[in-house]
Amino acid sequence: MNGLKKEAEHNMLTIKLNEHIIQCHVVYGKGKKVSITMDLPYMVTIKTPNGTSNEMIQQLVEQHGEIILKKSALMQQALEGPQAKDYEEEGSGKFLFLGKEYALHELIKVEGLSEDELRANLKKFYFAECKRVIGERIGPYQQELKVKPKSIDIVESPTKWGSCSWDKKLTFNYRLAMAPPEVIDYVIIHELCHIHHMNHDRSFWRRVGSIMPDYKTKEDYLMRNGRAMTL
Repeated sequence: MNGLKKEAEHNMLTIKLNEHIIQCHVVYGKGKKVSITMDLPYMVTIKTPNGTSNEMIQQLVEQHGEIILKKSALMQQALEGPQAKDYEEEGSGKFLFLGKEYALHELIKVEGLSEDELRANLKKFYFAECKRVIGERIGPYQQELKVKPKSIDIVESPTKWGSCSWDKKLTFNYRLAMAPPEVIDYVIIHELCHIHHMNHDRSFWRRVGSIMPDYKTKEDYLMRNGRAMTL
């Protein structure tokens, strides 16, 4: 009986959208609402009421096909790794700072420095600017959300833009200094909301949306531009 019940609660479906194959992990439950979340490129989790037919699930995926394919492409691009930067003094390389592109010499001194020295100094620049910008912008959101983090640190992370620990310690990726101020604000709000809502449940997203209704556009920016936001 237990084995039959477990099998009935989960299902794996393969659905074709255009030329792409979508792997669907279907989770059945007692709730009445249906939700789709992206796990990896072209892989989704679908939570749906008990008894939902495969045909209805396929229709649901097809209805959201454009969004699934768009987000999958963005996720795939982000997973391909960072773009190489040009540190040559006369090179055409551009570096993002607060959402705008700058030549290297517009951000740091470049005379007489090797590529390794330039990269190290540029990283120091971004660390300092990230700390400054977040320090200037986080206060009003703390007041609005009525939360106070125990500490705020700037770190280097290959996968996360920010994090909130169980004891209210916030960290932010130094590469956020490359993003526009409103995108930085989104990550600040996101992590502050985690102080009261540690999971990404509905109450968490409602709280984020109450402060920044268009937060999804900020998420899309990070997905589209993550590869360019690198040293």
